[in-house]
Amino acid sequence: MKIFLTAVILLLALGGVGACVHSAVYNSNVEEKYPPIGKMVDVNGKPVHVIEAGAASAPPVLMIHGASANAREFTFTLAPRLEDEFHILMADRPGHGYSGRPEASETLEVQAAQMAGALKALAPGKPAVVVGHSYGGAVALRLALDYPELVKGLILLAPVTHDWGGGGEAWYNQLAGPPIIGPIFSQFAPIAGPAQVKAGIDGVFDPREAPEGYYEDAALGLLFRPTEFRANADDVNALRHELAKQQDRYPQLDMPVILFSGAQDTVINPSLHAGKIKNQVENFELVKLPDTGHMPHHDHGGDVADAVRRLSSDNDQSS
Repeated sequence: MKIFLTAVILLLALGGVGACVHSAVYNSNVEEKYPPIGKMVDVNGKPVHVIEAGAASAPPVLMIHGASANAREFTFTLAPRLEDEFHILMADRPGHGYSGRPEASETLEVQAAQMAGALKALAPGKPAVVVGHSYGGAVALRLALDYPELVKGLILLAPVTHDWGGGGEAWYNQLAGPPIIGPIFSQFAPIAGPAQVKAGIDGVFDPREAPEGYYEDAALGLLFRPTEFRANADDVNALRHELAKQQDRYPQLDMPVILFSGAQDTVINPSLHAGKIKNQVENFELVKLPDTGHMPHHDHGGDVADAVRRLSSDNDQSS
């Protein structure tokens, strides 16, 4: 029996060493394939990686990505539609892509503070139209609540806005989060993660088809670096509690809010999130998309771009 246990421990140890070696090689390869392509801005002692498009003299638009993603999410969707008219800022959230991760970055307060710092540095004195997708919608809302002077208007794309009451948390995020098992488990993310995500992309876009080459264009492979995998898990694991703390503040929002909601969304429950916030914000517009899932900026990019133009123009006229 003692020999058997020793053998099992040895195998686990060898497996862990092998996973660490594999993840180190994976990190090097994936970062070579998808290097930082933006500007590093120091915010609260940590870098925020911001990909820019358009002229710096143009009105700013800040785009905030969701969970399991990074700023490249918008580089081949919304940015090309708007870069001739606006200064586009696509920011990696803390711990994602190439942004550093300050202490307590699992809180929406810190996430919003990092986005605010990037805006102040790259578009000083210019309130921005802020676009947030999914988890990024929660960050965009917190940015508008905590720094209203920086936000001209909000465009929320299939956002999470309210505590959903439990359920739906992925098992791998629960394992990646805890302080002891999390760092060990995350070393295995590069082994199985990429294939699993590639196989599940169509489900996120359902009932539409994912754009050809989406995994590569969005640089989703960066997620499976162990440190980013854990950061993503910490964000998602804390989200319900964080939303519960901010959801009663939404009536404070006095800027226009446009929310794009796909009726076929299987990632979040549109009636829970869009259905609640529409009754809390006075200047609110709900755009229902009956044929769309969780990715309205891909399926209806032209409509989202038109909404950006409208918010920018309306606010210019009213100021």
